[in-house]
Amino acid sequence: MDRSITVDRFSVDVAGTTEDPLRTHTHAHAQIADDDGVRGTAPASGRMRIVLALVLAPLALATVIGLVLLWPGQADRPAAGPRPAPAIVHPEATVLAISPYKCPAINQRPGPDSPPRMVTCANTEVRVETGPDQGQRLNVEVPAESYRAGMQIGDRIRLTRMFDHSDGPAAYAFHDYARQTPIGVLAIGFAVVVVAVARLRGLAALLGLGLAALVLLGFMLPALLAGESPLLVGLVGSSAIMFVVLYLAHGFSVRTTTALAGTLFGLLATAGLGVWAVNAARLTGLADGEGVALTALNGRVDLSGLVICGTIVAGLGVLNDVTITQSSAVWELHELSPDRSARELFSSAMRIGRDHIASTVYTIAFVYAGATLPILLLIDTYGRPLLDVIGTEAVAEEVVRTLVGSIGLVLAIPLTTAIAVAVVKSPLTRDRTEPSPATDHA
Repeated sequence: MDRSITVDRFSVDVAGTTEDPLRTHTHAHAQIADDDGVRGTAPASGRMRIVLALVLAPLALATVIGLVLLWPGQADRPAAGPRPAPAIVHPEATVLAISPYKCPAINQRPGPDSPPRMVTCANTEVRVETGPDQGQRLNVEVPAESYRAGMQIGDRIRLTRMFDHSDGPAAYAFHDYARQTPIGVLAIGFAVVVVAVARLRGLAALLGLGLAALVLLGFMLPALLAGESPLLVGLVGSSAIMFVVLYLAHGFSVRTTTALAGTLFGLLATAGLGVWAVNAARLTGLADGEGVALTALNGRVDLSGLVICGTIVAGLGVLNDVTITQSSAVWELHELSPDRSARELFSSAMRIGRDHIASTVYTIAFVYAGATLPILLLIDTYGRPLLDVIGTEAVAEEVVRTLVGSIGLVLAIPLTTAIAVAVVKSPLTRDRTEPSPATDHA
């Protein structure tokens, strides 16, 4: 009888062969699902759970100790009490009237006989909506690139308010558009769609995302500003996020525990490669204005180490995805053919893993291309050789981050597969089915 399992849209038979080779993106979160939950397979005995707990317990303990040691103390935080009012703030305003006019383009060097290139700027009348001058009407100049974005009457914008007691009244200038409303609408729409489609699992994933944001904002950023090692902060913070997110989104099960083990290995591999790559490429972290400004405001931050920390954090989402994929694929393949040898099971699961690697590689490449599209356009405009441009720090930093994260992700796939195969083929694992992985505590 021909038995097969469908992992997303990818069909794998019990012998490990594949059908429909065009459908190769195999996010194999392959639990057999009912309306709101999943049914686990091949649950582990108490002895197997103890073994896995003994493996992960030292890592969990190291994460907790790292959080305690690296957590910024009161001495590292700004002193309590009233602070002087900042000299520069960014109140919001509403555009009441727009008067376009021609102005010279910035950053141009016209020849002696050629006139400057002209663009369209705008003089706007605005009403200040927030801040000490709320309700006041002002005239504000808008640069050409901001006006060209489609400014209309009624738009909300942000102003730069510069105030110096010795120079009289405050001066205002255009700063940026106010984007809270569209971003808030998108965030709400995202949450609604996730919960509507994924139901309880989607709600758990959103909760895990919120807790991850708390770790990032409440621990990692303050620790980095306090001058702690970016490498240690990245490893400890990312490990804490993965412990919370994986178990919250996928349940306390041996399947999730094996995925977590592979994820933590991927983090360590990414960190090790990142240290070597940043030192070998002599990346300083000063490729953009943000790094320069951060150095001026806080000299304790290690900008080179910040590149490593960013590399670790950037790979968390995709790393979580591929390790859960491989762990689930091994469990489902084993359920369909429990008599297969460990070697055959590993080979079949790695066929899925290779397809996932292939799709992930070009996914990461296209994400990078989309994020750096202006840089790619400048490369084509200047006509410089590609290798010369890649050698500049602004591009090299992103290339190193992408390649290091991809290598760590690829290495995590065979390791996660091997761990999952060892677990399901172990004599400590009982070959029977229970109704829910929530009872299969690891």
